[in-house]
Amino acid sequence: MSDIPAPNATNAPDAAPTAPAVDEQQSLSASRRTRPKGEPRFPDGPAPDPAGSHHERRIRSFQPRRSRVTTSQAEYLQRLWPQWGLDIDGRGTLDLDKMFGGLPVVLEIGFGMGEATAQMAADDPHTGILAVDVHTPGMGNLLGLAERGGMTNVRVANGDAIILLREMLPPASLDGLRVYFPDPWPKKRHHKRRLIQPEFLTLAARSLKPGALVHCATDWEEYAEQMLEVLTAHPDYTNTQADGGYAPRPASRPLTRFEGQGLNKGHVVHDLLFRRAA
Repeated sequence: MSDIPAPNATNAPDAAPTAPAVDEQQSLSASRRTRPKGEPRFPDGPAPDPAGSHHERRIRSFQPRRSRVTTSQAEYLQRLWPQWGLDIDGRGTLDLDKMFGGLPVVLEIGFGMGEATAQMAADDPHTGILAVDVHTPGMGNLLGLAERGGMTNVRVANGDAIILLREMLPPASLDGLRVYFPDPWPKKRHHKRRLIQPEFLTLAARSLKPGALVHCATDWEEYAEQMLEVLTAHPDYTNTQADGGYAPRPASRPLTRFEGQGLNKGHVVHDLLFRRAA
């Protein structure tokens, strides 16, 4: 089994969830008390383990957070998931043209609470965003933001992005890849868990069209250096910057809440813009 790491939700953009109000907490507690043991939490929503990934021996870069789901988030999950959500179960190939009505599609791995994703979808309605995460409150929040903003170009995928890339996406089907603020796994012994590794880039290249834009961002200096090194060394990617370095933050990437917190602490954010080689 491959040792490619998988996506992270722990340090994704806007990852800090808003605590539910007292009445929502009480409502959720009552729901947990009345739900029969073994019954799905969201019968028509995301599955708790869509691909049975606990059976797969592979180093992972994500660690799901068990944050509370508010009443409104649960309502969005239950009502909108059948239309705009999908479980990454590895059981079939996705038809992106049908799913997005022929729009070019960008894969975003790790979207936190979804504010930045929703903003990018609103700013560019002619691009489809396939947004992947494992954080249930964030999925509900993004679905709600999309509905309230009338963004029909967003689909929310629940589960392991490695399984999605490896088993569910056709070759040369993506027009872009976004990985914003993945978990840096700062301890040296955990560096193997970082998402941006040569093996991951090789897997992603299969699903990217020639010329597709790969956009990464991090506020962790040492991880930025690793990203730049492995992307530069990989034969399937070419730096868009003539000097071979980092790129200015494009106006298309919103300043996220998480990023703002890092900037307030003196962190330096690095953007990397590479293209899939022809």
